[in-house]
Amino acid sequence: MLADHPVFPILLSTDLDASRTFYRDTLGLEILREDPDRIIFRCGGGTQLVITESTVGTSDTQTQMAWRVQDIRAALADLRARGVRIEEYAAPDPVTVDGIADMGHSWAAWFVDPSHNVLAVVQPKG
Repeated sequence: MLADHPVFPILLSTDLDASRTFYRDTLGLEILREDPDRIIFRCGGGTQLVITESTVGTSDTQTQMAWRVQDIRAALADLRARGVRIEEYAAPDPVTVDGIADMGHSWAAWFVDPSHNVLAVVQPKG
């Protein structure tokens, strides 16, 4: 049953004002609804991103969410033009060159939001 239904990520925010500014003003996402403890943004393909207030946030350094893009270089150029800092990683894994890592099945790049959620853009190969 669940295989037939869309999903939406929920990210934690220790500062909803900073998150609103980042996701709306920096990334350009449209706010669909805003409540005192959460903000819902519209993303492509009818998907949504929920940012919810948290007193502790996340301490995980793994990727919490990724956007699938058709052209990772164009996506990074746009993000950088918006003032987003793209992460650079060295060995052991992943290794980035100009912000992009070859993951075998795809190319990926990462950036971090104001509440330390690790976000990515991914371009599948082929």
